[in-house]
Amino acid sequence: MNITRGFTLLEALIALAVLAIGLGTVMRALGISAQATDQLRQRQLALWVAQNHLDEMRVLRQFPALGNSSGQERQGKETFIWRMRVLTTPNPGFRRMEVQVYGVDTSSPLATLTGFATVPQ
Repeated sequence: MNITRGFTLLEALIALAVLAIGLGTVMRALGISAQATDQLRQRQLALWVAQNHLDEMRVLRQFPALGNSSGQERQGKETFIWRMRVLTTPNPGFRRMEVQVYGVDTSSPLATLTGFATVPQ
């Protein structure tokens, strides 16, 4: 008697269901990873925008006026909105500069950086 053993239809369906669940989990993990990578990229670009503004003050050797300023800047093919507050310090020869950078469609800052300027000599 020649008996051929194989998988039953039920066993094949269970194997496919387990495979589908596993692949779905892998795809979800890849999606989360891609989203996190994009957020890190945006935060790094925003940090560069903030650093550029503080470095500009340092290079130009400007003693910034008190108050607020803002504008837009392109970095890495993306547009960012920056806001800078210039505040006094206990030492009149120093000014505190706080730069916050936002994405065009974000309400919370992607990057915040603080620096100090001194009276040029």
